[in-house]
Amino acid sequence: MVLARRVVAENKALGRTVAVAESCTGGLVVAAITEVAGSSAVLDRGFVTYSNEAKQELLGVSGDLIDTFGAVSLAVAWSMAQGALKRSRADVTVAITGVAGPDGGTAQKPVGTVVFAKAVRGEDPEAVDAELKHFAEATSRADVRLRATIIALELLLP
Repeated sequence: MVLARRVVAENKALGRTVAVAESCTGGLVVAAITEVAGSSAVLDRGFVTYSNEAKQELLGVSGDLIDTFGAVSLAVAWSMAQGALKRSRADVTVAITGVAGPDGGTAQKPVGTVVFAKAVRGEDPEAVDAELKHFAEATSRADVRLRATIIALELLLP
């Protein structure tokens, strides 16, 4: 994937390392990065936190936050990104959480709803950098996950 090669090359050129906290993508972002030779110079680690318990245990996401806003929310994605930053040596982290389908969607969060957050070491942790996207045009679970992976890789570009 050309985009993953850019993530590795451009971050390596800056001496910057990355970490990823994934839920609905289940490791696809880290897999794309590790397909690139030399990725070990850039990728610090990946967290696959598919369950709410994993989000809490591995990233320190508050159970109250999940109960209040749901796992697919700006607040939880932001907390995942901040948790990945705190639990890694990375300079920048990206978190992804969403509803890939074909089931699990609601009227408020239909299938194809994915939330992204980015955290950068040294920046104000209260300055939330998160965005909700809805991939209504996605044709399948795999399509939602692929589109989410591409957005996450784009967020890792300097």
